[in-house]
Amino acid sequence: MYLKVASTILKDAVSYLTQKTIKSPVSFSGIALHNGLNVNITLKSAKPNEGIVFKRVDLKMNNYVYPNFLNVTNTSLNTTIENEYGVKVSTIEHLMGALFGLGIDNVLVEIDNEEVPILDGSAKNFIEKIISSGFEITDEPIKIIKINKSIKYSEGERFISIKPSKLSLDIDFELKYENKIIGNQRNKVKVYEDDLTDVYNSRTFCLFEDIEFIKKNGLAKGGSLDNAIVVNDKEILNKGGLRNNKEFVNHKILDCIGDLYTSGFRIIGNIACSQGGHFLTNQLLRKVFANKNNFSIIEIREKNLPHTLINRSLLRSIA
Repeated sequence: MYLKVASTILKDAVSYLTQKTIKSPVSFSGIALHNGLNVNITLKSAKPNEGIVFKRVDLKMNNYVYPNFLNVTNTSLNTTIENEYGVKVSTIEHLMGALFGLGIDNVLVEIDNEEVPILDGSAKNFIEKIISSGFEITDEPIKIIKINKSIKYSEGERFISIKPSKLSLDIDFELKYENKIIGNQRNKVKVYEDDLTDVYNSRTFCLFEDIEFIKKNGLAKGGSLDNAIVVNDKEILNKGGLRNNKEFVNHKILDCIGDLYTSGFRIIGNIACSQGGHFLTNQLLRKVFANKNNFSIIEIREKNLPHTLINRSLLRSIA
């Protein structure tokens, strides 16, 4: 529902082809999923072409960290970015997914610790509160990445691929678990056209039998039934159960969208993924951008729209 509200707001804008930021600061506080510490973040408006920037306000120097796929240094149960001075920000994927979904091109994210708060384990709270702050529309045209060639990255049976598309970002994602509750799930979404409420509502999850191993590795110190779905052998331990019948795979799609935004722009392409995660998505981006022939960065202006981007009603949904 909240993405439909955002769509209505954007349709009233002077131009859906221009960059956006937030109108007023918006703050979030909560526990970090992996380090278990309390953390505060504040999103502030940014100028056109500044992009998304994280600022570690707990540090006085060298505290800017850019969410670029080349700055990703860890993909174990989250996406972590790091600058040249070793300053990190982790678990950025849900916030990045929310910013992607709302069409936010430029924003400064001030954070007073190393990890973004997990909130309820989804992007729901991020989406709702950012919408309440409003959007500021600029005159600067948006830029998009158009995939020119088919690229695939695989490890055994696990793979992720991207193919050219005329004017959409489709994600076809498949999960395969031996656990009977999760089992095999598959969902396909058109990111710029579909109502993605279920995707942005979907929470992170884990198997009960994996919790001890995860915590022995220093992760999930802040994990609880308030911010993650925990699945036992044949039951979901959370009192309310699932928010939608494809919540497991939908959360993976949310992660994928957030990780894709480390490309710097929204993308036009068709993605297929089986048993993927943060690592595979990052490797795909590295492979795509390793060769300039694989992609084009297009600045969208009314006067120079490529002939393949003639569907303006669909283009509105990208913005």
